Formats: sequence, C-alpha cells, structure tokens
Amino acid sequence: MKRSFVIVAGLVAVLACGSVYADTVNFDEFNGVYYGADGAGGFSSHGAQFNNTYTDYGSGMYSWAGWAYSNATDTTTPGYENQYSAVTGKGANNSASYGVAYFMEYTNYRPVIELPAGCSAESMMVTNTTYAALTMLNGSYPATKFGGDDGNDEDYFKLIITGLDDGGSAVGTQSFYLADYRFADNSLDYIVDEWTTIDLTSLAGARKLEFSFESSDVGNYGINTPTYFAMDNLVITPEPTTLILLLGASLVALRKR
Repeated sequence: MKRSFVIVAGLVAVLACGSVYADTVNFDEFNGVYYGADGAGGFSSHGAQFNNTYTDYGSGMYSWAGWAYSNATDTTTPGYENQYSAVTGKGANNSASYGVAYFMEYTNYRPVIELPAGCSAESMMVTNTTYAALTMLNGSYPATKFGGDDGNDEDYFKLIITGLDDGGSAVGTQSFYLADYRFADNSLDYIVDEWTTIDLTSLAGARKLEFSFESSDVGNYGINTPTYFAMDNLVITPEPTTLILLLGASLVALRKR
C-alpha cells in the first residue's frame, strides 16, 4: 500500500507541474490579441493561470485589467489605443506572441500568475509596452516627461513582483526598474526597450506571482505613468519536493521489480 501511495504521489506531483524538467511559458500557442472580451476571467498556458477582468460599457467602450496576450507590433503610436504593443514590436527571441499586464490601480486589481502545483518560478523576461515607454519618453497629460525639460528630474518606474504562498502570505518580493532617471550622469538614464531577464529564484515556494508598480510620477488619483508591462518566457521548474517524490516513486518501482 505504501509503495502504491509513493508512486501515485510522485506521479501526481510531476503531472501537476507538467514535467520533471524546466518548462517555459512563451505564449507561442496564441494568435491575435486577447484582453478578456469573452468574459472567461483569464486564460492558461503551460499549466500557469493568468487572471483577467473585463467590463463592457456598450457603444464600443470597455475596460480590462490583469493579463492579456498579444502579437501587436506597433512601436511608434503613442497613447491608450496602442496599449497591447510591446515596445520591441515582438516577443522575446523574435517570437510573435507575448503577454501584456495591466494593473488597474484605482480598483487595486493586480495581474496575478498562478503557478502549476509543484512548480516554482525561475525567471521571466519583461519589457515596456509602447504606451508606457512613449509616455515616459515624451509625456502625455497627466503623465510627465521623465527627466523633465532639462533631464535632471529623478524619475523612475518600478515593477514589483510579490510571491504569495497558498495562504496568500508574501514569501518575498523582487523589483525591476522599467525606467530609471535617478543617475547623477543623465547619459545613464534609461527606459527599458528590449527583453530583459528577471531572476525569480528568491521567490521559491510561491504559488502565485502578483504584480504592482511604483513611479515617481504620482497625481491625485495615483500613478500617472501607464501601469503596463510586457512579459515573455516565464521559466517554471519542479520544486525539490516534487523531484524527491518522483525519485522515491522510481526507487520503489525498481525495488518492486
């Protein structure tokens, strides 16, 4: 009985995570732009769940928050109408599709990724959206131009990734600056415009990844900078306990033979 239990437990853990090897959520199975208009409340990829909320106000007016996926390529058009384009015009490694996250601050609806059971996040690649990047570069009321007219304003736009356990408690945070103008030498100021890898191993044990922002540009209603980012190539790996269960199952099976 014990042998059967160990074998089943090991197999369940591995199947939940998808593989005993690292897996990459890259959105390559998707085409077009999806922002939740079907009311499904989200979508899944490689066992990871991406949240979404969508409201249809009629007459072509709608709002959404959480996660979308996209293959939009517009790197030059400013403004909200171009909210689904990565500033790179493509996914990581020249792929067509990628994820787009939007944090609706006034309702506190945050983008969340629920990881497959038995898996931890190892890394992910991020970049700015065209909408956010051009707003920071040029300004668009009420958002201001980063650096100001003389380039000396110490502006920044920071992505905050919080790892949450099964009970919703934080296991850790990881920050990444999508733009940083705080350098004494203005030539070092930057707005991220390429896919960049973030190490997430400090969030081992997290069941969910929750995303929020900080910005130097804040008004009466919160952050003025468009609270978007693009994501691709989320690498997920089996947790050590999953591998131990599989090893135990394998040894018991061999012993039984």
